[in-house]
Amino acid sequence: MGNEQEIAEEDAPELEETSPASAGDRLREAREEKRLELSHIAGETRIPIRHLESIETSAFEALPSRTYAIGFAKTYARSVGLDPDEIAQAVREELADGHARASAISGGMEPGDPAKLPSAGLAWFGGFAALILALGVIFFYNTHFGAGTGPASLIAESDAADDAAETAQNGDAAQLASTGDAGTASGAAQPAPSASGQVVFTATGEGAWVRFYEDGGERLFEGVMQDGDTYEIPADAEDPRINTGRPNLFTITIGGQRVPPIAEEMIPVGNAPVSAEALLARADAPAGETANN
Repeated sequence: MGNEQEIAEEDAPELEETSPASAGDRLREAREEKRLELSHIAGETRIPIRHLESIETSAFEALPSRTYAIGFAKTYARSVGLDPDEIAQAVREELADGHARASAISGGMEPGDPAKLPSAGLAWFGGFAALILALGVIFFYNTHFGAGTGPASLIAESDAADDAAETAQNGDAAQLASTGDAGTASGAAQPAPSASGQVVFTATGEGAWVRFYEDGGERLFEGVMQDGDTYEIPADAEDPRINTGRPNLFTITIGGQRVPPIAEEMIPVGNAPVSAEALLARADAPAGETANN
C-alpha cells in the first residue's frame, strides 16, 4: 500500500503557478487569432514595426517615452478588437512595476531583504541627531539675528507668480486671436493668411513620427521630427496629405502666420489634407466638423 502511494505521488503532475498574461502577450494573441502579421498592423496604425515588437515583448524602455507606450498600445488594441482602456491600464501597471524594480536595484537594496535594512536602533539614533541639529540651527538663528525677524512672506511671491502666469496666458491668447482673426477691436488689423502662403510644420515636443505625401502615394517626407524641427510643404505638391500619431505636437504656420493645429489631442490622423487652402478651410470650419476631418 505504501509503495502504491509513493508511485501515485511521483506520477502526479506538478501544479505550476501561472502569471497573468502581459498586455503585450494579449495583443499578440489577439493578432494571431485574427491571422494578421505585424506588417498589417503597422500599415493600419502607422506605428513602426519595431515599436509593435517592443510592445508585444513588454520592452517599453525601447519606446521614446511612457506616453508613446500607452498611446501605441491603445491604438494596437483597437486594431485587434481589444478594449483600449483595459490594455492601457495593463501597460501602466507594467511600467510602474518596472520602475519600482529599477529603483530598488539602483538603490543597492532588494525589496523585502531585512538584512540590508538599517537596524531600529540606528534609525532612532539618526532621527534624534537630526532633531538636535534642527534645534541648534533655530537657536543660532534667534541668537544672532534677533527676535521679530523671519523669512519673507511667501504669499506675496505666490501672488506675483500667479499674476505673471495670468499675464503670460493673456498675452498668448491675444497673440493667437490676432493671428486667427482679420483684426481686433483693441489693435490694428492683421492680414489673414493667404492660400498661396508657405505651409510650415514645426515639432513642439518629444519626437513624433510623421509622413507627408501627395494624394496618390508620392512620399514627400517620412521620419521622426524632434522638438524644433520644421518641414515646409513644397509649393508644387499636388494635394499634400499627412499621417501621424501625434498631430498635437505640431504647430502650423501659413506665410508666417499661425493657424489651428490638425488636432489638440494625441489622436492618430491619416490622409488629412495639409495644403494652405485645406488648412484655412479647417480654421474657418466649426469645431465639430474640424475634429471629424
